[in-house]
Amino acid sequence: MDDTWRFIDTGERTGTWNMGFDERLARRLVAGQGGPVLRLFRWKPWAVSLGYNQRTEEIDAEACRRDGIDIVRRPTGGRAILHAEELTYSVVMHSGRKGVHEVYNDVSRALVRGLGAFGVGVTLQRSQPDFARTYHDPSSVPCFTSSARYEIEWKGRKLVGSAQRRFSGGDRDVVLQHGSILCGPAHQRLADYLAADDALRDRMRTSLREKTADLAAIRGSSVPMDDLAACIRKGFEEEWGIGFADMSYDGEYLHG
Repeated sequence: MDDTWRFIDTGERTGTWNMGFDERLARRLVAGQGGPVLRLFRWKPWAVSLGYNQRTEEIDAEACRRDGIDIVRRPTGGRAILHAEELTYSVVMHSGRKGVHEVYNDVSRALVRGLGAFGVGVTLQRSQPDFARTYHDPSSVPCFTSSARYEIEWKGRKLVGSAQRRFSGGDRDVVLQHGSILCGPAHQRLADYLAADDALRDRMRTSLREKTADLAAIRGSSVPMDDLAACIRKGFEEEWGIGFADMSYDGEYLHG
């Protein structure tokens, strides 16, 4: 087993490319190719992503087409997200027999350290909401209206939303976890692209505005993405005691 950690920043890509690439990394590791990976990326054009089991009918496809918003399904669970002003991370690694919450905690602690290096002090959600009950509420369609255990908050408001999936093959159990680090308020526009009446959309807008935070608002200035990415990488290196080998992608093959 190759335990060397790789790092890759794939820049701005479409939603379909991003989600396909994450799944490719996971299946590559299941096949015994390469080692664990931390990837950072962004979205162009903006995209609504749906959780693996979420119904497409919850999204207003015509409104998305009108505004040039892609729609894509994630390989992981969770609820809808508008990927706009954000830095997205994905971690692909062997589970090492760790459970879902343990991996969430490990990844979140690395993100907390990275955000601290960026100058933003955050905390972890310690309780687990009753998602079975929450998901019956139509206003829960957006992912960022509630925080799961070990997700990252700033002053009680959600700053990072994450989702996870396990891939298995032979004796290998691989974790894919990815998530959005909110860098601006554009994620709140998700309400515009949900198949809902005006009253429900207004509730969703209010919920997203009151329950989320973003780095631009916290800092009072725009977010330099390259600096943030460097701090997130540093957070993983310091928290996990690892060193990254840089990985590249030439459009067909992964190198490194």
